Order: sequence, then C-alpha cells, then structure tokens
Amino acid sequence: MSAHDDIHDDIHGDVSVDELVLSAELAGTGAVAASADVAEYALWLGDDALILSQQLGAWISRAPELEEDVALGNIALDLLGHARSLLHYAGSYDGRSEDDLAYFRDEPEFRSSWLVEQPNGDFAQTIARQFFASTYMFELYSALRSSSDETLAAIAEKALKEVDYHRDHAVQWMLRLAGGTEESRRRIIRAVGDVHPYVAELFRDEPLIDRLGDAAVRPSALRDGFDRIVDTVFAEAELEVPSTAASSAGGRRGAHSTPFGHLLAEMQVLARRHPGATW
Repeated sequence: MSAHDDIHDDIHGDVSVDELVLSAELAGTGAVAASADVAEYALWLGDDALILSQQLGAWISRAPELEEDVALGNIALDLLGHARSLLHYAGSYDGRSEDDLAYFRDEPEFRSSWLVEQPNGDFAQTIARQFFASTYMFELYSALRSSSDETLAAIAEKALKEVDYHRDHAVQWMLRLAGGTEESRRRIIRAVGDVHPYVAELFRDEPLIDRLGDAAVRPSALRDGFDRIVDTVFAEAELEVPSTAASSAGGRRGAHSTPFGHLLAEMQVLARRHPGATW
C-alpha cells in the first residue's frame, strides 16, 4: 500500500455506508427543515454527488489496476455520503427520505448536471469527467462553508476534505495519462474534448440562486478559481483547454442527457421492483 493510500485512509476512516451517521453534518441546526428553495438547491448538489457515485461504482473490479478499484470505490463512497446528507436535508422539506429521493423520483425530478451523467467510456474519459467535477466541487464546497444555512455549511465543511483528495487523485491521473504513452495521451485528449462541453452548465446562475441569497453559492462566482486550477494542470500536462461550444444542458431544470435514463433505471431497479425490502 502506498503513502497516498495511507493519507486516503486517514481522510475516510470507516467507509461503511450502513454505519454513516448524519448527525455531524446536521449538527447545530436544531433540526430545522429546509425551505422549498433550500431543498431544491440541496437536490442540485445531492444529485450530482449521487449520480457521480453511481458512475464510479461501476469501475469496481474493472479498473486498470487493483489500487484503482480501491481508490475509485472509496471516492464513490465519499460521494454517496455527501449525497445522503444533502438528500436527507432536501427531504426534510416534504417528509421524503433519502431513499425516496434516490430511488423513487422519475427522470424529470432529478437536478443533476449533464457532466456527471456522461458515460464512463474508457478510463481516460472517466478521469477527465472526474477532474472537472472534483475541481468544481472543491471550489463549491470551499465557498459553501460560509453559507448562512447552517446545515449546508456543515455538510460543505465535511465534504471539502474528501473532495480535496478526489481532485488530487484526478490531477495525478491527468498528468500520468498525458505524459504516458502515445495511446494514453491520445485518449486523454479525446476524453477532455468529449466532456468539456458539459462544464459550462455548472456555472450558470439559475433564478433559484437569486432567491437563496447568502444560503447558496453563486455558480458564476466559482468559474475563475476553477479555470485557474484547470489552466495550471493543463499547462503541466502540456494539454490545451478545448474551445468547444457549451452544450445546451438543462439538468438543473430537469432536462437530462440521453444516457441518464439508462443509468437511472439501473440504479433504481431493485428498489422499485422490491419496495420496502431489506437485506
């Protein structure tokens, strides 16, 4: 096991999902239920984490090396923990549980971004998607720690430490693939071009943001910090940031990408076929 793994273990501690306690993230709020707008915002963030977790979990036993099976599995569990906290809080608005929101909403009710919905593809495409997603999440949670909503601030404080590792992991792979063989470099260049059009959606200021005020983070305010990191990594990797046009993504409004329906069906099939089942 590498020193990097030791650091990762310290960050994660016990990663058993069944034993995850949400009280730490929800501490200090007096168990105040989310308003309609705060619940919608929590769905934005929770759905991104949930769908990206589902995507990464598909790599377990399929990653290019055993260490990556472990690393991607741990990152997926981190994201699932973030999703649980955020969906739990979103559900406090109308009494739905985190499981209700994950497994019994239909496609138009989800608020995930198109970036996290993009297929895993080959390993390079997964890394490119993960690099952009984790860089965005790092900027987001860094700022959200100052939210006027105590629950969102507490969730962000906990999530930030883990997302910092996710970003570092993706950066190391970006550099490794770009600086490896001709084939690995060709694949990461292609992957970046494939996923980059979906980045712009992350930074669009929807009307919800104006209504939330200091409780939320204005997406457009995160773009400069995001771009600085991307530019630095791409310069070191000797890659060019694509000049591709932004997609017409509308995930925050419930309009989703073509692959999303298949992913959702796979994620929800067991719960829907056997509602209320336990094991």
